[in-house]
Amino acid sequence: PPQQQYLLGLSLQGGDGDEDFMPTHSQVQRNLERRSQDQVNQKVSELVQFLLVKDQKKIPIKRADMLKKVIREYKDVYSEIVNRAGKTLQQVFGLQLVEIDTKHHIYILTSDLPRAEGENLHRDNQTAKLGLLLIILSFIFMKGNTAKDGAVWEFLRRLRVQPGERHEVFGDVKKLVTEEFVRQKYLEITPIPLTDPPEFSYQWGPRAAKETSKRDVLRFVAKVR
Repeated sequence: PPQQQYLLGLSLQGGDGDEDFMPTHSQVQRNLERRSQDQVNQKVSELVQFLLVKDQKKIPIKRADMLKKVIREYKDVYSEIVNRAGKTLQQVFGLQLVEIDTKHHIYILTSDLPRAEGENLHRDNQTAKLGLLLIILSFIFMKGNTAKDGAVWEFLRRLRVQPGERHEVFGDVKKLVTEEFVRQKYLEITPIPLTDPPEFSYQWGPRAAKETSKRDVLRFVAKVR
């Protein structure tokens, strides 16, 4: 079933040698009890960003890289982080994390699989909105700290986030991005002179530049470039 296809972290034996230390499912559950849920959720967010950035470059994703560059000291709960990241990718963006090489544990994201039918889609909209914001900020950073509105929306369309359609999680996406994120000072959107039709430039807002969590975005993107 689609809702089980993201449980990729639970099959960990054999392969490229990075899973010698991997705990069993029951050990992961015990390890989770010793971990801060906020810290685990932060790792989930980082892994979602990491996978989306890699996918934009059409680079197959190695599990070894997930462990080395994102999971790091949280390898004792690796399967849970992958599980939750897979749910987010599927429920929010309609993307599927698929293992294409089971020997070397290499993954890609696909968007042609059916979206999950989920009663949990609206469970944590604020976290989903923050994830969308972080992805936009990451994209702007990778474009040299400024991006045209057309490029931003083309990027979001690839994630099945359409500006003219009501999204199941985000609601009115265009209003969220161009009004709410701007009002909160996370984004600055300015008109580009002498453009017809009018074009706009997206940059980080002052809140994004000052908040510690957003500085982490810069370090994160620099790490995966």
